[in-house]
Amino acid sequence: MVERTISDVLTKPDAALEMTLRPSLFSEFTGQAKVKERLEITVAAAKQRNEAIDHVLLSGPSGLGKTTLANIIAKAMGANLKNTSGPTIEKAGDLAGLLTNLEPGDVLFIDEIHRLQKTIEEYLYPAMEDFKLDIIIDQGPNARSVRLNLPRFTLIGATTRSGLLTAPLLTRFGVCERLDYYQAEQLQQIVVRSARLLNIEIEEAGAWEIARRSRGTPRIANNLLRRVRDYAQVRGDGKITAPVADKALAILEIDENGLDEMDKRILDAIIAKFGGGPVGVGSLAVAVGEEPDTLEEVYEPYLIMEGYLKRTSQGRVATELSYKKLGLKPSSANQPGLL
Repeated sequence: MVERTISDVLTKPDAALEMTLRPSLFSEFTGQAKVKERLEITVAAAKQRNEAIDHVLLSGPSGLGKTTLANIIAKAMGANLKNTSGPTIEKAGDLAGLLTNLEPGDVLFIDEIHRLQKTIEEYLYPAMEDFKLDIIIDQGPNARSVRLNLPRFTLIGATTRSGLLTAPLLTRFGVCERLDYYQAEQLQQIVVRSARLLNIEIEEAGAWEIARRSRGTPRIANNLLRRVRDYAQVRGDGKITAPVADKALAILEIDENGLDEMDKRILDAIIAKFGGGPVGVGSLAVAVGEEPDTLEEVYEPYLIMEGYLKRTSQGRVATELSYKKLGLKPSSANQPGLL
């Protein structure tokens, strides 16, 4: 079975390690300069007014720091942070329990907020806007509505797919920020910092080799650092140099552009099995043995950003760069410019 390093990192992060490496202050947070500056101003202004900050929506691909920023905001506000996620809130009572246990100024962080059920989402509207919660007691003729007053709190939502949020929910967030992929130089700084915290000896060139293959994602960079550390410990003297990092990443089947085995399987399937596309995400998922959601949220964003893949109304299409990557020559019928 193929070792799906990138998928495992993005969908199953090491919680204990992330807490160790996660920055706790805005000054320690690398990258996302404009987003960070706007959030710092928002927090500073709220603290001067002695108010809870407006509700915040953080969107962007997995592993870029949405949860980290939520923790930083809560700490900067001197507030308690309560964590949950959209899929775990299965009924209105779950949400009511979370909201009624909040203290004034607390931060409620809902990860994957786009996966909230629509009926539950409607309970959030008055809670976010008026800090009131309407709950139904009993059923049938005895049913009655009770309105509970909530303390002023801040809801921070994180989503990888902001387009799935309904307009009523989206408009209730006073602050909406999107996180973008990191530059290799920024990831190099993150790798060096993480290596220092983990007591790993690393050269700048070794950190750069890891950073440039990390798909613009800090979570992947930190995971690859651990894997390269293991290789350096077993096959070397424990020090991460550029050659050591290159050999370690070659074993992990991560090439110079950050593409792993699954990326290449996706491109190969589109070209070899579907004639270069277009192909629907459902058919592509079956062809490569992966879930459609994982393809859309984990693999496609990077492949599209790097120009290997195009998403059209008919489906996914391999670009000329994909053919070059696999050492193939596109036929005239599949030239990207003629689609």
